[in-house]
Amino acid sequence: MSQHRRGPSARQGARRRAVVIAAAFAGTVALGTGIGVWVSSGGDGGSGAGAARQPSGSAPAASSAGRSGAATPTPTRSYPLSQAPRTIPAVRSHTAARGPGWRPHQGERVVVSNAALVDEGRLTAGELGLTYAGQKGADEDVRPGDLRLDLGGTGDPESYTMTVRGGAVRISGPGDAGVFYGTRTLKQEVHGGGTAPEGIVRDQPAKPQRGFMLDIARKPFTAGWMESRIRELGDLKFNQLGLHFSDDQGFRIESDTHPEIVSRDHLTKAQVKEIVALAAARHIQVVPEIDSPGHLGAVLAAHPELQLRNARGVATRGAIDISKDASAKLVDDLLTEYADLFPGSYWNLGGDEYQALTVPDPQASYPQLAAAARREYGSGATVTDLTTGWLNARADTVRAHERTMRAWNDGFLRATSVQPAEDLQVAYWTGKEDGARQPVEYLRAGRKVLNYNDEYLYYVLGEPNTFVYPTGQRIYEHWIPRMLRGTTAVAARYEPQVLGGSFAVWCDLAGSQTQDQVAAGIRMPLRATIQKLWDPDTTPAMSWTEFKALANRLG
Repeated sequence: MSQHRRGPSARQGARRRAVVIAAAFAGTVALGTGIGVWVSSGGDGGSGAGAARQPSGSAPAASSAGRSGAATPTPTRSYPLSQAPRTIPAVRSHTAARGPGWRPHQGERVVVSNAALVDEGRLTAGELGLTYAGQKGADEDVRPGDLRLDLGGTGDPESYTMTVRGGAVRISGPGDAGVFYGTRTLKQEVHGGGTAPEGIVRDQPAKPQRGFMLDIARKPFTAGWMESRIRELGDLKFNQLGLHFSDDQGFRIESDTHPEIVSRDHLTKAQVKEIVALAAARHIQVVPEIDSPGHLGAVLAAHPELQLRNARGVATRGAIDISKDASAKLVDDLLTEYADLFPGSYWNLGGDEYQALTVPDPQASYPQLAAAARREYGSGATVTDLTTGWLNARADTVRAHERTMRAWNDGFLRATSVQPAEDLQVAYWTGKEDGARQPVEYLRAGRKVLNYNDEYLYYVLGEPNTFVYPTGQRIYEHWIPRMLRGTTAVAARYEPQVLGGSFAVWCDLAGSQTQDQVAAGIRMPLRATIQKLWDPDTTPAMSWTEFKALANRLG
């Protein structure tokens, strides 16, 4: 984290194709837009032959013929071979075809095959100006121009196939998340060029965790601003929103168990529920973080009796006294309370920058912690052991709620007899901590790692302690998910253990930017980050100039 230092019948189908072909040809000649955009595009989103590269490990793309029950439009001079869609992130496979493509027209419909896709169907219909027509079977009331959403097949639940053929679109996938991502691709195609190109897209993310983390503890952001970011993240195919809502500067969410700790400027639980619901509708999980045993200053302001003090009685900033049973009870009360508010699969325990461990001799400086360590773990135990034990105990509390847990890499302490819980994932953000370890140490131990590399992915307000605002260009041109620390990537054999990454906003100097300035500052970095998490090729197909121009066109 951020340091304080840091189909129709054949007759109907033929009539439909004739109308569409004539209209499309006329539109291209008269306006130079619509399908003309796709026909004349230079191929930044695909190869010159109109087929984008395949995802790693996938079968080569076949021709569009025979992929679906609908007939392929007869090739004519009006329809050159289609180009791959131009979207952010770029689709990973496109099978080119000849045909008019698809664009939404008033009165056309969105239909779904399964009740699980109702939300996706309604949302997409509203966005594209179509009519939502509900759930219908594959052979039931098929109309020209339909956009059909289907569940089916096997594989990655975030994968999807989108077929544009015969003036209609079908998006299918094994899970509703994948179908949703297919609608995001279609939305971008239509908004960016007016027409989705003929052919078949097969797409899936390279990394399962694609996140954005926001520090609302140091700087409160409005619920409306956060909801706007969720819509933006959803359209870009991010799937996690991290909320760091407790730190020395503030505790920003309403609490029933400990209302005394809540800052004046905070989100109500009703607001948080709306945020969580909106995120869920976009297939984004909200990942909460109550950092401990450090960064608890706002909590301790209401509980000074639990403040850690050294042998001279001097308070240690943000640190709770982990030798006291009441400290564990307070934090566990909060973890349990918010487990109901945040029903997602993931939880960040924090665990970093406990100031008791930054002094030359923690045992001498904090004798109460040393004594507690010996009582708990034996005569040779240290304050470091006690701190690791604290992290494990909090993991036990969260594990009871069936969450997958992560902690900051500097919360995994060296030279301890007590080892961090085996199921803790590493949120790797820095190599500057005391006793810093290279990422490979965690990977060799079998840990799974999430990339928060502060060299590329940390947007720290005010740029303190040598931080500089990251640029989308630097991320796009140089960073890949295996680049966990600095500018050097870990070996490719560790790729499966790198679960993904997260771009992070930290508000160390909260007044340095308004929330609107933050939104503008992170716009291109977010787009560059998702491109690399969706497809981590070190050499993207588009240049940065082309990528930025595409982002501006897509909005």
